[in-house]
Amino acid sequence: MRVIGVDLGSKRIGIALSNSDLTVATPYDVIQRAKKADKDHIAILKIAHEWEAKKIIVGLPISLDGTLGASARSVISEIEKLKTITDMPIETHDERFTTVTAEQILLQQNVKGDKRKSVVDKVAAAIILQGWIDSYNNSKDATPGIVA
Repeated sequence: MRVIGVDLGSKRIGIALSNSDLTVATPYDVIQRAKKADKDHIAILKIAHEWEAKKIIVGLPISLDGTLGASARSVISEIEKLKTITDMPIETHDERFTTVTAEQILLQQNVKGDKRKSVVDKVAAAIILQGWIDSYNNSKDATPGIVA
């Protein structure tokens, strides 16, 4: 099963893909926001269908105190609109610090200025998706009745 990861930004949308074994997330693409969200949603679904993804994981920008602020509510609203044009399951995953982490990774790899700006969103999407993959695999491995 392959899954697509999405980082919904205000200017760009980062896209990442899992491998079919659900072990690794890879940065894939950055979609420049269109004037209408419908076009963005179609672009996301086109990639999902092209790669035969079975699920979409969207980063949810939860506030540091654990609450859902304006950004998180905006993402939830966009997910609801996306759900009206697809039957594909859509889940959220906490995306706190993903863009900062992506920036740090790119800086460590000496990716400079404009190049870093052009890839940070898909790296952030991969971090979101990898977090979801790890949680998913850890929950599958848990043995009922045994507390670790």
